[in-house]
Amino acid sequence: MAWKENAGNAWTWYRGQWHAGNPMLMGPMTHAPWLGSCVFDGGRAFEGVAPDLDLHCHRIVRSAASFGLKIIKTAGEIEELTREGIAKFPRGAELYLRPMLWAEDGFVDVDPETTEFSLSVYDSPIPNPKGFSVTLSPFRRPSYEYAPTDAKAACHYPNSARAMRDAKARGFDNAAMLDPLGNVSELSTANIWLVKDGAAHTPAPNGTFLNGITRQRVIALLRKAGVTVHERAIRWEEFLAADEVFSTGNYAKVMPITRVEQRHRVLPRACGGGIERIAFGAFQARGLLDGRNCEQSGRWCAIWDTWFRLSKPVWSRP
Repeated sequence: MAWKENAGNAWTWYRGQWHAGNPMLMGPMTHAPWLGSCVFDGGRAFEGVAPDLDLHCHRIVRSAASFGLKIIKTAGEIEELTREGIAKFPRGAELYLRPMLWAEDGFVDVDPETTEFSLSVYDSPIPNPKGFSVTLSPFRRPSYEYAPTDAKAACHYPNSARAMRDAKARGFDNAAMLDPLGNVSELSTANIWLVKDGAAHTPAPNGTFLNGITRQRVIALLRKAGVTVHERAIRWEEFLAADEVFSTGNYAKVMPITRVEQRHRVLPRACGGGIERIAFGAFQARGLLDGRNCEQSGRWCAIWDTWFRLSKPVWSRP
């Protein structure tokens, strides 16, 4: 088997060994790239912690079961391997943690006895929370009747990609996608939130998107901080009239949305405000760092402190 070594600082565990770079794991006859049987999950490690790693490991096991794959690694075994991979990097590294399971053989349906597993750990800096723009996509999220929406799977991402491609062609960074009933489901890459009159609102899980692990943590932390959180059906027009809009997701954690369609958000001195900065600050300083103080938590607490000193942002139209 040939191995690519052009993946930068990355390690992948496969069939009992760690391989540097970007190992070639699949062939042209493999079921996964042909018929879409690949499931994965994405965790994070930074500042010496790996938040919710156990939950990510349990989720990929559930995703594999949804696809009819054989559970060849338990959640505990995946977590143990992941921590082994994290130890290959400096303590302060910002890493992406990506286990995958897929079928090698099968025709349409998978042959579960040919299930394969890999785990990749690699450098992936967490984006700075400078904000991004969002438009409404013409493409929608499917319900469970149309696609395996209970799994985090590669087959869902072409739909996300075309929504993102359309948004970028129209001058936006990301796209909000509706569900089959016309309510907002999520962004093409993350869960979406709005704030109105001091309360936070986010679409209720309805089988058209994953109930994100980061989303669940932020809900708990906001409620602990005394913020009212509503999980409900939300129309796109409500985002246009919101006081704040932000996203949550594993890749970037909590990010401000600074333009919704042609409505711009003015951020006075930094990157967030209001409930959104509470979400970001609580998530990074309390939720992720498990109670460690600011002297121990590096740049995230510095950002958190800055956000709490901000005045409330305002929206404007050009």
